[in-house]
Amino acid sequence: MAIGDVFEVTTGSCSDLYYVDTGMYDVEEYGSVYLLDDERPALVDTGIGTNYERILDLLDHAGVAPEDLAVIAVTHVHLDHAGGAGLLAEVCPNAEVYVHERGAPHLLDPTRLWEGTKAAVGEQIDFYTEPEPVSEDRLTTLTDGDEIDLGTHSLLAHHAPGHAPHQMAFEDPANDAVFTADAAGIYTPSTDEVHVTSPPPQFDLEQALTDVEMLADLDPETLLYAHFGPAPTADRLETYAERLDSWVADVAAVREDAESDEAVIEHFQTTLETPAVWSDVKARAEIGMNVRGVLRYLDAE
Repeated sequence: MAIGDVFEVTTGSCSDLYYVDTGMYDVEEYGSVYLLDDERPALVDTGIGTNYERILDLLDHAGVAPEDLAVIAVTHVHLDHAGGAGLLAEVCPNAEVYVHERGAPHLLDPTRLWEGTKAAVGEQIDFYTEPEPVSEDRLTTLTDGDEIDLGTHSLLAHHAPGHAPHQMAFEDPANDAVFTADAAGIYTPSTDEVHVTSPPPQFDLEQALTDVEMLADLDPETLLYAHFGPAPTADRLETYAERLDSWVADVAAVREDAESDEAVIEHFQTTLETPAVWSDVKARAEIGMNVRGVLRYLDAE
């Protein structure tokens, strides 16, 4: 497995499904974009925009010409998921971009999103490309329960606002699978571990746990992680709920005795183990971002 590699998903009952390792943040096993090859071919998510030609390689691998792509389904507008939407819409002229109604203004005019991302991700912004807008005539808004018909497959939208108010998970009933966005955490195949994600400014623990319960109620055979790749559902959702709870409790406990919030961040950056496949720069930034998200959540309680 390496950056730029394209894989066919054969987990569980999945068919007609491929994904590419986009090399997000210049590391393996972090950013995946999926392609459902159907009568109306569909991408799920777009990556950060940097090296978006790797997504074009995904299309080429499946034999889908850019002009034949019909759907770009964005799980939410955080730029690690939607940063390439405008760029891909330009090179895939017949693709309609689908996004939750609360995220649509940020794709039409990504100025505020770009500034907010710089504040949220800190030094990681060096890995990003400033997003291009999506034109209004190419944008379709979704809300909970909406369906995108692809032919044999469909994408059913399930609102999952614990990570962000504009987040949706997409269920693919034909594959008995769910594209989890960030609602089920971050998965690393090489270690078979699920890690928490709790970025600022809109992480909400109670709602995030509700989102995990919603995914569990769908009872999918396969989870299709945006970060990273497919995995059998097994007990991963239950495990993630437990880790979310303990993660927030751990941050709160360390904060009680810390001199400052920066000291809390430093504590976890120096003590928390991260997958070896992530670089030290990525791991440190990831931890810092997730701690800041929890601290903000605690302040808002």
